[in-house]
Formats: sequence, C-alpha cells, structure tokens
Amino acid sequence: MLVGKVPSLFRLRGLRVSFFAALFACLSIASATPPRDKSVWNYEGGIVMMTDGSIPDGPCFRLAGRVTAPGFFENLKRVDTSEGATFRRGSDTLSTFPDRLLLSFRVYDHPCSIKLEHTSTQEYLTRNVMRGLQMSLYWKHGVELRPVNNVELKYFAVDPVTTRPVGQPQNLPQKFVWYYEFGLPGGGVPLTDSLVLVLREPNGHIAARVAARM
Repeated sequence: MLVGKVPSLFRLRGLRVSFFAALFACLSIASATPPRDKSVWNYEGGIVMMTDGSIPDGPCFRLAGRVTAPGFFENLKRVDTSEGATFRRGSDTLSTFPDRLLLSFRVYDHPCSIKLEHTSTQEYLTRNVMRGLQMSLYWKHGVELRPVNNVELKYFAVDPVTTRPVGQPQNLPQKFVWYYEFGLPGGGVPLTDSLVLVLREPNGHIAARVAARM
C-alpha cells in the first residue's frame, strides 16, 4: 500500500513546482513590460486655483480663479509616467509657457466656520480691508521663489452681492465681490513651475496663498 502512494505524492510535488515556476515566469514577464502612463491630466480652459484666506480678528474670504492664454491650453494634456511628466498637445511636446498669460480671479466673503454662517457676529470684507492687501506673484521651482515682473492690471471691478441666504438678518453690512485680471509674461518659464499668488496685510502677515500648478 505504501508503495502505491509514493508516485501520487511525487506527482503532487511536481505540480507544486510547476505552479511556482509558472508564477515566477509571469512575474518576470510583468517586470519586463514597459511602464504604462500613470495618469493623464487635461488642462482645457486653463489652470484652476482656489484657496481660503483670513485676516486675524477680521473677515474670512475665498479666492478663486484661473490662469489662461488664448489657444495654449486647448487639448493640452499632462502625462505622468515613471520617467516624469510630459506635456502634449496632439503629437507635439511642450515644455514652456507662452509669452503672455492672463491671471483672473475673484475674492468674496466666505464663513470662517460653518457655525458662523448664519450669525451676525461675522465680519465682512470692506473696501478699506481690500485696499490694504498687497498682492505678490512668484514663479516657484522646487523651493525657489522668483518674483514675476512686468505684471499689468487688465481689469478690476467691485460688484455688490444682491442675494442673501434665507434666514439671515436683513440689516447685515453690504457684501461685495472683487474681480481682478492681470497680464503677465510666461515665455521661457518651464511648465513644471507653479505660479504662486500671495495676499499680504500691510504688516506683512499672509492673508492668503495659492499656487496654480500644472
């Protein structure tokens, strides 16, 4: 009886060896396969930027905008692979921003806390507060910040907010939305650099900071 069982045991061990040999072969083939694209980002419409800011013992706000350029971001994609990021438009590969960029954004009141949204204790942005804020623009490469020169104000407007959420008191101060558009040079700047916008109070305190990155 024992003699009859020995061949079956050897066949089972042989199957195990064959299974592991096939497994290692598959792993070797997978490791030799060229890496695929990890992700693809579409920049149709430009680069979106958004952040929340605040002033100590004062109002809180939201800054939302985008960086655009006529025709540049149409069909522009970023492809991330194990070898790094590549920017493509069709069969063309791009590496730098165009000569001119348009930075447009708006600033408006935003609750510091959800609990404060329907209270009368929240402060709001005023013309004096906004007039005191100073804007700085930088190109960021790694940890290096380079000031952006030759920035041109293209458009500015202040519009009152005519609607109020249901349940808010009617005697609250008037709220506004501030709109800005700036033209700035981008020629020669690598697409891997980020455009950093900083709003500072007169004392140098940073009220808001946001980066537009590809």
